[in-house]
Amino acid sequence: MNKIKVNEKLITPSKIVCIGRNYVEHIAELGNEIPENMVVFTKPNSSISAGLISVHDEPLHYEGEICFVYEKGTFTAIGFGLDLTKRKLQSRLKEKGLPWERAKSFDGAAVFSEFILIEDMQGHYEVQLTINNVLTQQGDVSLMMYSPAEILAELQSFMTLEDGDVVMTGTPKGVGVINAKDCFTGSIIHQGKTLVTNTWVAC
Repeated sequence: MNKIKVNEKLITPSKIVCIGRNYVEHIAELGNEIPENMVVFTKPNSSISAGLISVHDEPLHYEGEICFVYEKGTFTAIGFGLDLTKRKLQSRLKEKGLPWERAKSFDGAAVFSEFILIEDMQGHYEVQLTINNVLTQQGDVSLMMYSPAEILAELQSFMTLEDGDVVMTGTPKGVGVINAKDCFTGSIIHQGKTLVTNTWVAC
């Protein structure tokens, strides 16, 4: 089983729960409709990777996200995550009304920074992604259709979250193709202070 690092300790998430279409401008850039209800999908533990890949059967797209670790009924830690997507395959699946797992849940499809403990999951958190030192994605919780607290309440209404599970809260506009040798730096910021940052070079 794959692990993530939380406050210098390694833990094993049973699953990753992802929120789709949570930023209006990202919905627009992909030409999707605003959903009536929260879009939820999952990634298995086997999708967690320490490295960033650019190809898995087809070129991959990146989506930078604010991510939380769940423990004892709440979100207790925060980190940066990359939701990797087979965009062409996802488009074909959506056209046929089929699930997204083949485009979202493959090995290596979830890449995370270290997570750090937080006291308030409702703080004004911001996500930033730079590629080759160019700011490519930026967004904060005020731009979300569903806040972290609303996400947690909705998930708890129909599924059991296990201690250590990761929740990815959606991506702001600016998604695109991962090119080999590109340098990605993802950060989580709170009140002007960088809480977490991590750099990957795509292979």
